[in-house]
Amino acid sequence: MTSFFHWGAGIILALHGLLHLLGFAAYLRLATITALPYKTTVLDGRMDLGATGTSLFGLAWGVAALGFVLVAAAFLLGWGWWRPVLIAVTLLSLLLTVLDFGPAKAGVALNLIILTLLVLAPRLTAPAPA
Repeated sequence: MTSFFHWGAGIILALHGLLHLLGFAAYLRLATITALPYKTTVLDGRMDLGATGTSLFGLAWGVAALGFVLVAAAFLLGWGWWRPVLIAVTLLSLLLTVLDFGPAKAGVALNLIILTLLVLAPRLTAPAPA
């Protein structure tokens, strides 16, 4: 049986992933998002990626979104590969949110919390498959 903690953690991971879709949509110009306007610069305007670089940046946000949703599913279903993939996708997410710190500062904090929990709770496991 999956505990409340496991469901809560899985839902938080999935929601974090879904929030990455905002960067995916904004930087690929698929949608206009007031809180995340399209721009070609990162690091508070210090580095210009250009249009192509910004599209790749947007794709990276999509990879992070998919990664978090897949990890959430793996965690909830008790699949053993969730931890190393969560570390990788969280590091990717941390890089993206640091590069776009202004609108993504809450994401930086959440990524740091996830990484801290992974370090401090090494015995944390997903539930056994039913």
